[in-house]
Amino acid sequence: MKTEKNILIAFLLNLFFSVFEFFGGIFTGSVAILSDALHDIGDAASIGVSFFLEKKSKKQPDEKYTYGYARYSVIGSVITTLILLVGSVAVIAGAVGRILSPTDINYDGMILFAIVGVCVNLLAAFFTRERGSLNQRAVNLHMLEDVLGWAVVLIGAVVMRFTDFAIIDPLMSIGVAIFILIAAIKNLSEVLSLFLEKTPHGVKVAELREHLLEIDGVIDVHHIHVWSMDGESNYATMHIVTSADAHEIKHKVREELSEHGIGHVTLELEREGEHCHEEHCHVEHHEHGGHHHHHHHH
Repeated sequence: MKTEKNILIAFLLNLFFSVFEFFGGIFTGSVAILSDALHDIGDAASIGVSFFLEKKSKKQPDEKYTYGYARYSVIGSVITTLILLVGSVAVIAGAVGRILSPTDINYDGMILFAIVGVCVNLLAAFFTRERGSLNQRAVNLHMLEDVLGWAVVLIGAVVMRFTDFAIIDPLMSIGVAIFILIAAIKNLSEVLSLFLEKTPHGVKVAELREHLLEIDGVIDVHHIHVWSMDGESNYATMHIVTSADAHEIKHKVREELSEHGIGHVTLELEREGEHCHEEHCHVEHHEHGGHHHHHHHH
């Protein structure tokens, strides 16, 4: 519940602030402030989305979603990321236009806004600093980026105040946008690998198999599938060939897997010589045929 309250606070802060910024950007004539406003509107939208989806993602598994709702949180992350992608491209386009035809900027107003910006976002970052789901990590990251973005704007505004290089403004804006763009692309690739059921970070299937084969009584292991629901909880299924006591083997295998960060395991046990129903099992047996008997002395 606490995380949800934090997310809501961050949402409201960002929403009010992005409106405030938008007028600030128009009033001072600074496109860097406008680009920050856009960033904040993106954040607010994404936080709003993640607030609803985060709530949903906490629901227990039921008959409709037997795996539970964890992926809803991931979808929140996708929507956020897409908003930021589109936003940052738009900002870059706007800033390029500014470089081609510069306009006057109210530097003092800009400095004032930037100071307020740094303070407000520090507050928001403080509220969301607990790192929970992928979603919340994304939210916290945005807050820290905002603080950074405003710090840049502040420094830029001070420099322009004393040098009158108006071109610094759109350049900063492009810098902020590219930063957002890179973060968003990274986030997107992480999320896509979840949806493509890629083996989770830090899990090496070959190594896992070796460790399992070292367990007394395990003759062979095949059909190892490892995936993750939300980037945090990992699932695995596999077939284990054994002639030992099923109960004991399952216990040992589960313990081994939990050391590898895999909590949800479905095991299928087979006797030696039992024909596994799928063709490529035989191929695997030939491959690994040579080396499963010398594991027994462990």
